[in-house]
Amino acid sequence: MSDATLDKLKRRFDADAASGMHEVFQFHFSDVGDHYLVVDDGELEVHEGEHDDPSVSLSLSSETLKGVMNGEINGMSAFMSGKLKATGNVMLATKLSSLFPSC
Repeated sequence: MSDATLDKLKRRFDADAASGMHEVFQFHFSDVGDHYLVVDDGELEVHEGEHDDPSVSLSLSSETLKGVMNGEINGMSAFMSGKLKATGNVMLATKLSSLFPSC
């Protein structure tokens, strides 16, 4: 994941939406390696690599993530078409759009 993408995620992070949340989102990118987000009661940390015990793991390309995050790709459609694979607490993936709103 590029620094620009990470910076954009950090800027878009809605701390209020993450209040009371204690979760780890693992991303296995097919084109840029592994990264994970730690959301801890309104705080966000972004790390490179693999977390030992993520809440949810998502496998996708960085382009698919960008499309989902900016609303060009429907997350459920990406999942159904195989562009996005999820394991663990899959319902957490649906919270990404509220944690990182596009506006």
